[in-house]
Amino acid sequence: MARVRIARLEDPPAAAAIEDYVARHRQGTAFHRIAWLRAIERGCGQRCWYLVAGEDAQLSGVMPLSEIHSPLFGRALISSGFAVGGGPIGDDQAIVDALAEAGWRLAQRLSCPTLELRGGGLPSATGWQVERRVHAGFARPLAPNDEAELLTIPRKQRAEVRRSLGFGLEVRTGRAEEDRAAHYAIYAESVRNLGTPVFPRALFDAVLDGFGEDADILTVSRGGRPLSSVLSLYHKGAVMPYWGGGSHDARAWRANDLMYYALMAHARRRGCASFDFGRSKVGSGAFAFKKNWGFEAEPLSYATRTADGWRPRSVNPADPRYQLQVALWRKLPLGIANRIGPWIARGLG
Repeated sequence: MARVRIARLEDPPAAAAIEDYVARHRQGTAFHRIAWLRAIERGCGQRCWYLVAGEDAQLSGVMPLSEIHSPLFGRALISSGFAVGGGPIGDDQAIVDALAEAGWRLAQRLSCPTLELRGGGLPSATGWQVERRVHAGFARPLAPNDEAELLTIPRKQRAEVRRSLGFGLEVRTGRAEEDRAAHYAIYAESVRNLGTPVFPRALFDAVLDGFGEDADILTVSRGGRPLSSVLSLYHKGAVMPYWGGGSHDARAWRANDLMYYALMAHARRRGCASFDFGRSKVGSGAFAFKKNWGFEAEPLSYATRTADGWRPRSVNPADPRYQLQVALWRKLPLGIANRIGPWIARGLG
Protein backbone atom coordinates (compact mmCIF):
# COMPACT_ATOMS: atom_id res chain seq x y z
CA MET A 1 0.00 0.00 0.00
CA ALA A 2 1.40 3.41 -0.98
CA ARG A 3 2.13 5.81 1.85
CA VAL A 4 -0.30 8.75 2.16
CA ARG A 5 1.17 12.02 3.38
CA ILE A 6 0.66 15.78 3.31
CA ALA A 7 2.45 17.31 0.33
CA ARG A 8 4.78 20.28 0.70
CA LEU A 9 3.33 22.54 -1.99
CA GLU A 10 6.10 25.10 -1.54
CA ASP A 11 8.56 22.49 -2.85
CA PRO A 12 8.69 22.86 -6.68
CA PRO A 13 9.30 19.15 -7.45
CA ALA A 14 6.41 18.12 -5.18
CA ALA A 15 4.08 20.65 -6.78
CA ALA A 16 5.16 19.63 -10.28
CA ALA A 17 4.50 15.96 -9.49
CA ILE A 18 0.95 16.78 -8.39
CA GLU A 19 0.25 18.86 -11.48
CA ASP A 20 1.57 16.09 -13.70
CA TYR A 21 -0.58 13.46 -11.98
CA VAL A 22 -3.73 15.58 -12.24
CA ALA A 23 -3.05 16.19 -15.92
CA ARG A 24 -2.60 12.47 -16.60
CA HIS A 25 -5.43 11.03 -14.51
CA ARG A 26 -8.75 10.68 -16.34
CA GLN A 27 -10.61 12.09 -13.30
CA GLY A 28 -8.25 15.00 -12.75
CA THR A 29 -10.11 18.33 -12.84
CA ALA A 30 -9.37 22.02 -12.55
CA PHE A 31 -10.39 21.69 -8.90
CA HIS A 32 -7.52 19.29 -8.25
CA ARG A 33 -5.00 21.89 -9.37
CA ILE A 34 -2.82 23.60 -6.81
CA ALA A 35 -3.87 26.97 -8.22
CA TRP A 36 -7.43 26.28 -7.05
CA LEU A 37 -6.37 25.61 -3.46
CA ARG A 38 -4.10 28.64 -3.34
CA ALA A 39 -6.92 30.82 -4.70
CA ILE A 40 -9.17 29.67 -1.85
CA GLU A 41 -6.50 30.52 0.70
CA ARG A 42 -5.84 33.93 -0.81
CA GLY A 43 -9.43 34.81 -1.67
CA CYS A 44 -11.33 33.40 1.32
CA GLY A 45 -8.71 32.99 4.04
CA GLN A 46 -9.43 29.26 4.42
CA ARG A 47 -6.45 26.95 5.00
CA CYS A 48 -5.82 24.21 2.46
CA TRP A 49 -4.02 20.87 2.48
CA TYR A 50 -2.96 18.38 -0.17
CA LEU A 51 -2.74 14.64 0.45
CA VAL A 52 -0.70 12.48 -1.90
CA ALA A 53 -0.07 8.73 -2.13
CA GLY A 54 3.36 7.46 -3.12
CA GLU A 55 6.59 9.34 -3.63
CA ASP A 56 7.00 12.49 -5.73
CA ALA A 57 8.81 10.51 -8.41
CA GLN A 58 5.85 8.16 -8.76
CA LEU A 59 2.56 9.37 -7.26
CA SER A 60 -0.34 6.95 -7.20
CA GLY A 61 -3.09 9.24 -5.93
CA VAL A 62 -3.94 12.80 -4.81
CA MET A 63 -6.65 14.60 -2.85
CA PRO A 64 -6.92 18.39 -2.33
CA LEU A 65 -8.59 19.57 0.89
CA SER A 66 -9.97 22.89 2.10
CA GLU A 67 -10.41 23.49 5.81
CA ILE A 68 -13.59 25.58 5.96
CA HIS A 69 -14.54 27.47 9.10
CA SER A 70 -17.75 29.46 9.40
CA PRO A 71 -19.33 31.03 12.50
CA LEU A 72 -22.72 30.28 10.92
CA PHE A 73 -22.20 26.88 9.31
CA GLY A 74 -19.47 25.32 11.44
CA ARG A 75 -16.30 23.52 10.37
CA ALA A 76 -15.72 21.03 7.57
CA LEU A 77 -12.89 19.58 5.52
CA ILE A 78 -13.85 19.57 1.85
CA SER A 79 -12.33 18.01 -1.24
CA SER A 80 -12.39 20.40 -2.92
CA GLY A 81 -13.61 23.65 -1.39
CA PHE A 82 -15.82 26.04 -3.41
CA ALA A 83 -15.83 23.41 -6.17
CA VAL A 84 -18.19 20.94 -7.80
CA GLY A 85 -15.42 18.33 -8.09
CA GLY A 86 -11.99 17.58 -6.72
CA GLY A 87 -12.51 14.40 -4.71
CA PRO A 88 -9.84 11.69 -4.28
CA ILE A 89 -8.31 10.21 -7.44
CA GLY A 90 -5.95 7.27 -7.48
CA ASP A 91 -4.51 4.42 -9.49
CA ASP A 92 -6.97 1.96 -7.92
CA GLN A 93 -9.71 1.61 -5.32
CA ALA A 94 -7.24 0.83 -2.54
CA ILE A 95 -5.50 4.18 -3.10
CA VAL A 96 -8.83 6.05 -3.10
CA ASP A 97 -9.76 4.34 0.18
CA ALA A 98 -6.38 5.20 1.71
CA LEU A 99 -6.73 8.87 0.72
CA ALA A 100 -10.28 9.04 2.10
CA GLU A 101 -9.22 7.45 5.40
CA ALA A 102 -6.23 9.78 5.71
CA GLY A 103 -8.56 12.72 5.01
CA TRP A 104 -10.87 11.59 7.78
CA ARG A 105 -7.99 11.34 10.23
CA LEU A 106 -6.89 14.85 9.25
CA ALA A 107 -10.45 16.14 9.71
CA GLN A 108 -10.52 14.74 13.23
CA ARG A 109 -7.15 16.28 14.02
CA LEU A 110 -8.40 19.66 12.78
CA SER A 111 -11.65 19.38 14.80
CA CYS A 112 -13.74 19.28 11.62
CA PRO A 113 -16.76 17.04 12.29
CA THR A 114 -17.50 16.61 8.58
CA LEU A 115 -15.45 15.52 5.57
CA GLU A 116 -17.02 16.07 2.13
CA LEU A 117 -15.68 14.38 -1.01
CA ARG A 118 -16.97 15.95 -4.21
CA GLY A 119 -16.50 13.60 -7.11
CA GLY A 120 -13.42 11.57 -7.85
CA GLY A 121 -13.47 8.04 -6.52
CA LEU A 122 -15.97 6.93 -3.89
CA PRO A 123 -14.60 5.28 -0.72
CA SER A 124 -15.70 1.68 -0.24
CA ALA A 125 -15.38 1.57 3.56
CA THR A 126 -18.35 1.82 5.91
CA GLY A 127 -19.18 5.07 7.67
CA TRP A 128 -19.67 7.14 4.50
CA GLN A 129 -22.98 8.59 3.39
CA VAL A 130 -23.08 8.56 -0.42
CA GLU A 131 -25.37 11.01 -2.21
CA ARG A 132 -26.44 9.80 -5.65
CA ARG A 133 -28.71 11.38 -8.24
CA VAL A 134 -29.14 14.61 -6.30
CA HIS A 135 -26.78 16.53 -8.57
CA ALA A 136 -25.95 16.07 -12.24
CA GLY A 137 -23.18 17.25 -14.53
CA PHE A 138 -23.61 18.40 -18.11
CA ALA A 139 -20.94 18.17 -20.81
CA ARG A 140 -20.74 17.54 -24.55
CA PRO A 141 -18.31 18.01 -27.45
CA LEU A 142 -18.15 21.35 -29.20
CA ALA A 143 -19.27 21.48 -32.83
CA PRO A 144 -16.69 22.25 -35.58
CA ASN A 145 -18.06 25.73 -36.37
CA ASP A 146 -20.59 28.36 -35.25
CA GLU A 147 -23.43 27.28 -37.53
CA ALA A 148 -23.00 23.62 -36.59
CA GLU A 149 -23.04 24.70 -32.93
CA LEU A 150 -26.38 26.38 -33.45
CA LEU A 151 -27.78 23.20 -34.96
CA THR A 152 -26.79 21.18 -31.89
CA ILE A 153 -29.10 23.37 -29.77
CA PRO A 154 -32.75 22.26 -29.64
CA ARG A 155 -35.10 24.32 -31.79
CA LYS A 156 -36.77 26.42 -29.09
CA GLN A 157 -33.50 27.41 -27.42
CA ARG A 158 -31.84 27.92 -30.81
CA ALA A 159 -34.50 30.51 -31.63
CA GLU A 160 -33.58 32.43 -28.47
CA VAL A 161 -29.91 32.40 -29.44
CA ARG A 162 -30.74 33.64 -32.95
CA ARG A 163 -32.81 36.44 -31.40
CA SER A 164 -29.86 37.47 -29.23
CA LEU A 165 -27.63 37.60 -32.31
CA GLY A 166 -29.95 40.17 -33.87
CA PHE A 167 -29.76 42.71 -31.06
CA GLY A 168 -26.30 44.03 -31.90
CA LEU A 169 -24.90 43.15 -28.47
CA GLU A 170 -21.17 43.43 -27.82
CA VAL A 171 -19.05 40.51 -26.59
CA ARG A 172 -15.74 41.02 -24.84
CA THR A 173 -13.32 38.52 -23.33
CA GLY A 174 -10.36 39.30 -21.08
CA ARG A 175 -8.78 39.26 -17.66
CA ALA A 176 -8.16 42.98 -17.12
CA GLU A 177 -9.55 45.11 -14.30
CA GLU A 178 -12.39 46.26 -16.54
CA ASP A 179 -13.45 42.66 -17.12
CA ARG A 180 -13.16 41.76 -13.44
CA ALA A 181 -15.15 44.76 -12.21
CA ALA A 182 -17.97 44.21 -14.72
CA HIS A 183 -18.16 40.51 -13.91
CA TYR A 184 -18.27 41.00 -10.16
CA ALA A 185 -20.97 43.67 -10.35
CA ILE A 186 -23.19 41.46 -12.51
CA TYR A 187 -22.52 38.26 -10.56
CA ALA A 188 -23.19 39.98 -7.23
CA GLU A 189 -26.54 41.29 -8.47
CA SER A 190 -27.45 37.90 -9.91
CA VAL A 191 -26.83 35.89 -6.73
CA ARG A 192 -28.54 38.54 -4.58
CA ASN A 193 -31.61 38.09 -6.76
CA LEU A 194 -31.40 34.35 -6.11
CA GLY A 195 -31.22 34.95 -2.37
CA THR A 196 -27.62 33.89 -1.75
CA PRO A 197 -24.56 35.85 -0.55
CA VAL A 198 -21.81 36.72 -3.02
CA PHE A 199 -18.28 35.36 -2.70
CA PRO A 200 -15.46 37.82 -1.99
CA ARG A 201 -14.15 39.48 -5.12
CA ALA A 202 -10.69 38.44 -3.92
CA LEU A 203 -11.63 34.82 -4.72
CA PHE A 204 -12.33 35.63 -8.37
CA ASP A 205 -9.14 37.68 -8.64
CA ALA A 206 -7.11 34.87 -7.08
CA VAL A 207 -8.53 32.28 -9.50
CA LEU A 208 -7.80 34.50 -12.50
CA ASP A 209 -4.29 35.26 -11.28
CA GLY A 210 -3.52 31.67 -10.32
CA PHE A 211 -4.88 30.01 -13.46
CA GLY A 212 -3.41 32.59 -15.83
CA GLU A 213 -4.43 31.85 -19.40
CA ASP A 214 -6.54 28.91 -18.17
CA ALA A 215 -9.24 31.30 -16.88
CA ASP A 216 -10.94 34.34 -18.35
CA ILE A 217 -14.11 36.43 -18.34
CA LEU A 218 -16.63 36.86 -21.16
CA THR A 219 -19.04 39.79 -20.88
CA VAL A 220 -22.03 40.71 -23.04
CA SER A 221 -22.92 44.41 -23.17
CA ARG A 222 -25.38 46.73 -24.88
CA GLY A 223 -24.29 50.26 -25.62
CA GLY A 224 -21.29 49.79 -23.35
CA ARG A 225 -23.42 48.65 -20.39
CA PRO A 226 -22.65 45.10 -19.22
CA LEU A 227 -25.68 42.79 -19.14
CA SER A 228 -24.25 39.33 -18.44
CA SER A 229 -20.84 37.94 -17.60
CA VAL A 230 -19.17 34.60 -16.86
CA LEU A 231 -15.81 33.55 -15.44
CA SER A 232 -14.69 30.30 -17.09
CA LEU A 233 -12.01 27.70 -16.44
CA TYR A 234 -10.10 25.81 -19.13
CA HIS A 235 -8.74 22.36 -18.39
CA LYS A 236 -7.77 19.41 -20.60
CA GLY A 237 -9.39 20.87 -23.70
CA ALA A 238 -12.69 21.67 -21.99
CA VAL A 239 -14.22 25.01 -21.05
CA MET A 240 -16.33 25.28 -17.89
CA PRO A 241 -18.41 28.44 -17.37
CA TYR A 242 -18.19 28.48 -13.59
CA TRP A 243 -19.35 31.78 -12.12
CA GLY A 244 -21.87 33.53 -14.34
CA GLY A 245 -24.94 35.70 -14.11
CA GLY A 246 -27.01 38.42 -15.66
CA SER A 247 -28.40 41.79 -14.69
CA HIS A 248 -32.09 42.62 -14.47
CA ASP A 249 -32.12 43.68 -18.15
CA ALA A 250 -30.25 40.61 -19.40
CA ARG A 251 -33.42 38.60 -19.97
CA ALA A 252 -35.03 41.21 -22.25
CA TRP A 253 -31.98 41.23 -24.53
CA ARG A 254 -31.34 37.46 -24.30
CA ALA A 255 -27.85 38.33 -23.04
CA ASN A 256 -27.39 35.03 -21.18
CA ASP A 257 -28.26 33.07 -24.32
CA LEU A 258 -25.68 34.99 -26.33
CA MET A 259 -23.15 34.66 -23.51
CA TYR A 260 -23.06 30.86 -23.57
CA TYR A 261 -23.17 30.62 -27.35
CA ALA A 262 -20.36 33.17 -27.64
CA LEU A 263 -18.37 31.24 -25.04
CA MET A 264 -18.69 28.09 -27.15
CA ALA A 265 -17.23 29.95 -30.13
CA HIS A 266 -14.51 31.55 -28.01
CA ALA A 267 -13.53 28.19 -26.52
CA ARG A 268 -13.38 26.58 -29.96
CA ARG A 269 -11.01 29.32 -31.15
CA ARG A 270 -8.85 28.59 -28.11
CA GLY A 271 -8.61 24.97 -29.20
CA CYS A 272 -11.16 23.46 -26.79
CA ALA A 273 -13.00 20.32 -27.85
CA SER A 274 -15.76 20.16 -25.21
CA PHE A 275 -18.10 22.35 -23.17
CA ASP A 276 -18.68 21.46 -19.50
CA PHE A 277 -21.83 23.20 -18.28
CA GLY A 278 -21.05 22.22 -14.69
CA ARG A 279 -23.26 20.88 -11.93
CA SER A 280 -26.93 21.51 -11.19
CA LYS A 281 -29.36 20.10 -8.66
CA VAL A 282 -31.81 17.66 -10.23
CA GLY A 283 -35.18 19.33 -10.76
CA SER A 284 -33.84 22.89 -10.40
CA GLY A 285 -34.26 25.72 -12.88
CA ALA A 286 -30.59 25.50 -13.83
CA PHE A 287 -31.02 21.78 -14.51
CA ALA A 288 -33.90 22.50 -16.91
CA PHE A 289 -31.97 25.36 -18.56
CA LYS A 290 -29.05 23.09 -19.44
CA LYS A 291 -31.37 20.37 -20.71
CA ASN A 292 -32.98 22.98 -22.96
CA TRP A 293 -29.55 23.55 -24.52
CA GLY A 294 -29.41 19.89 -25.50
CA PHE A 295 -27.06 18.69 -22.77
CA GLU A 296 -27.61 15.25 -21.25
CA ALA A 297 -27.55 14.97 -17.46
CA GLU A 298 -24.87 12.72 -15.97
CA PRO A 299 -25.60 11.75 -12.33
CA LEU A 300 -22.91 12.76 -9.83
CA SER A 301 -22.02 10.96 -6.61
CA TYR A 302 -20.63 12.64 -3.50
CA ALA A 303 -19.54 11.06 -0.22
CA THR A 304 -19.75 12.59 3.27
CA ARG A 305 -18.52 11.34 6.62
CA THR A 306 -19.69 12.92 9.85
CA ALA A 307 -18.48 12.34 13.39
CA ASP A 308 -20.77 10.53 15.80
CA GLY A 309 -23.25 12.87 17.45
CA TRP A 310 -23.03 15.51 14.69
CA ARG A 311 -25.51 16.32 11.94
CA PRO A 312 -24.18 16.64 8.37
CA ARG A 313 -23.45 20.25 7.45
CA SER A 314 -25.99 21.88 5.12
CA VAL A 315 -25.24 24.99 3.06
CA ASN A 316 -27.77 24.33 0.30
CA PRO A 317 -30.01 27.40 -0.18
CA ALA A 318 -32.81 25.03 -1.23
CA ASP A 319 -32.83 23.52 2.27
CA PRO A 320 -36.26 24.31 3.78
CA ARG A 321 -34.50 25.58 6.92
CA TYR A 322 -33.14 28.53 4.92
CA GLN A 323 -36.22 29.59 2.98
CA LEU A 324 -36.95 32.60 5.20
CA GLN A 325 -33.34 33.78 5.00
CA VAL A 326 -33.31 33.37 1.21
CA ALA A 327 -36.53 35.37 0.87
CA LEU A 328 -35.17 38.16 3.08
CA TRP A 329 -31.82 38.25 1.26
CA ARG A 330 -33.56 38.83 -2.07
CA LYS A 331 -35.05 42.03 -0.62
CA LEU A 332 -31.75 43.45 0.64
CA PRO A 333 -30.42 46.57 -1.10
CA LEU A 334 -27.56 45.45 -3.34
CA GLY A 335 -25.02 47.65 -1.56
CA ILE A 336 -25.77 46.04 1.81
CA ALA A 337 -25.80 42.52 0.34
CA ASN A 338 -22.40 43.15 -1.25
CA ARG A 339 -20.91 44.38 2.04
CA ILE A 340 -22.01 41.52 4.28
CA GLY A 341 -22.35 38.75 1.69
CA PRO A 342 -18.62 37.96 1.30
CA TRP A 343 -18.23 37.52 5.06
CA ILE A 344 -20.92 34.83 4.97
CA ALA A 345 -19.98 33.24 1.64
CA ARG A 346 -16.29 32.70 2.47
CA GLY A 347 -17.46 30.14 5.04
CA LEU A 348 -19.73 28.18 2.71
CA GLY A 349 -17.04 26.14 1.00
